[in-house]
Amino acid sequence: MINDSYKTVKELAEGFYSEKRSRFISYIIPVRTVEEVKAEIDKYRKQYYDARHVCWAYMLGADRTTFRANDDGEPSSTAGKPILGQINSNELTDVLIVVIRYFGGIELGTSGLIVAYRSAAADAIAHAEIEERTVDEEITVAFEYPYLNGIMRIVKEDNPTIISQQFEMDCEMTLRIRKGEAERLKNRLLKVETARLL
Repeated sequence: MINDSYKTVKELAEGFYSEKRSRFISYIIPVRTVEEVKAEIDKYRKQYYDARHVCWAYMLGADRTTFRANDDGEPSSTAGKPILGQINSNELTDVLIVVIRYFGGIELGTSGLIVAYRSAAADAIAHAEIEERTVDEEITVAFEYPYLNGIMRIVKEDNPTIISQQFEMDCEMTLRIRKGEAERLKNRLLKVETARLL
């Protein structure tokens, strides 16, 4: 079974947690690239320039192999790791969670910090609209015009998204379909005379 779907958030959402007068403001932000992540972190650092810590974690890609967590000066693994843990336990990707801490004057200790960052991250996720997206593959097929009907019948039955098409003596179509269904579609298209994948 090909894993061809993933969960992410539709749009920015905010969360909050407070403990012993320390305030933890959290944001979950949809992101696609490490560049976007850096831009968002810079933005929150500027916006909350007076905060003691701006901690974060992100996860990118449908295969969920690109991730990082940052404690931003908090004791090691008390901030970034619990934030990343929440992303993982909700099986999310293409997200960045930033948690901003305003220190309330009372030390929370390592276990208190872990709970606080985890709870703030969880609250942002709880306020987010989570959606499932598919991992898609694009297929370009070339064929001769007389075989258009055969191709169109397969397209109608398998229902891929048509990205582009040109019908001349030599025709070409680019289709997008969920990864798990791509192989079947390719095999069916290739059974049509003159059809070849580009």
